[in-house]
Amino acid sequence: MQKAIIIGAAGRDFHNFNTFFRNNQDYKVVAFTAAQIPDIDGRKYPAELAGSLYPDGIPIFAEDDLEKLIIEKEADVCVFSYSDVPYNRVMNLSARVNAAGASFMLLGPNQTQIKSNKPVISVCATRTGCGKSQTSRKVIELLMKQGLKVVAIRHPMPYGDLVKQKVQRFASIDDLAYHKCTIEEMEEYEPHVVRGNVIYAGVDYQAILDAAENDPDGCDVILWDGGNNDFSFYQPDLLVTVADPHRVNHELSYYPGEVNIRMADIIVINKMDSAAPEDINQLRANIDSLNPSATVIDGASPIRVDDISVIKGKRVLVIEDGPTLTHGEMKIGAGTVAAKKFGAAEIIDPREYAIGKLAETYQIYPNIGTLLPAMGYGDEQVKDLQATIDNVPCDSVIIGTPIDLNRVVNITKPNTRVYYDLQEIGQPTLDESIIEFVKTHDLQLSKV
Repeated sequence: MQKAIIIGAAGRDFHNFNTFFRNNQDYKVVAFTAAQIPDIDGRKYPAELAGSLYPDGIPIFAEDDLEKLIIEKEADVCVFSYSDVPYNRVMNLSARVNAAGASFMLLGPNQTQIKSNKPVISVCATRTGCGKSQTSRKVIELLMKQGLKVVAIRHPMPYGDLVKQKVQRFASIDDLAYHKCTIEEMEEYEPHVVRGNVIYAGVDYQAILDAAENDPDGCDVILWDGGNNDFSFYQPDLLVTVADPHRVNHELSYYPGEVNIRMADIIVINKMDSAAPEDINQLRANIDSLNPSATVIDGASPIRVDDISVIKGKRVLVIEDGPTLTHGEMKIGAGTVAAKKFGAAEIIDPREYAIGKLAETYQIYPNIGTLLPAMGYGDEQVKDLQATIDNVPCDSVIIGTPIDLNRVVNITKPNTRVYYDLQEIGQPTLDESIIEFVKTHDLQLSKV
């Protein structure tokens, strides 16, 4: 029996354990490590989820302690299990593992993807912040237009009580409060429920799939709404990968985004309305090299706002989606585009006004720049976000996150939300691909 440590970030790590290790008597998982997400180490993967081979659960430690854990736990192998990291970071971890005496493992789709009884469309990406969410919404709208019941399943964000989060179903705004969602979770779930489709998430993705396939509102198609640039937890019948020309060549150098682009049936080049032509052309060349048989769809994510007068001529604070700015490494977001498009006089730099956990975020990710990430992984971060917004000397606030941030924090300054949806440019289109998918799978089952 080999002793294993799973290197993760509260998501892919638990899925890899559940699908490959949980009932595998050839391995004993002696520890998880945690990174990327604040305050997720120091707890246990509970016995209720770990199975009969782990009656005491499995402890979770900080990734910084990896070498010490390999020696103390006498680990034979370490399994890298999180996403959106540059290749040099992956191999740096491999070197640390090997230097401490253990082997280094990457599990692939054949070992970890679950087969559904329903047709599955997976939406994945080359990096965090490419535009998966609006692409997923577009696919769902097209399927619903065909009269089909669509159930979405989101990549995990289990940062709380893991037993209670085993299977989560979101069908209304009230469900977000019931499940005590973080800002990051709300950003992903809220756009679905306000459009009228059910979305599941949690920890145990076999149990989640079983529930989704038998959803009380009906289910004809499963839509996998991916996280970061991870590959799908389910075997896709159609894989849509979103690529970002603002970060051209990252599809060649970030794990596992290159996996997604190589496996894709459809590749959406998003944000073409704001990207440089030379970057778009380079991305096309890279796609042709990696996956010349994929259908390539040109797309944009045009923005709209509630109130242009809140922006024009004003000194503004721009709040953007947190993970897109942190491990996604984006320098701009929808809020920044809105500030420039609608004539803001100045974008105020919030860094010197950041409080507590927000100040720590800028230290960990010093290249965020003059934007405020909407970090909210816990109550303390939400309070610090509120205090930071209050501290910034601005005329108004631009909210570039996918949710109504006013429900979470009390923004007393004039503010306006930015909205964005996927818009296809020319042909081919997603509509054509979805119609073909529906015909192929004979999905004339239940009319809404």
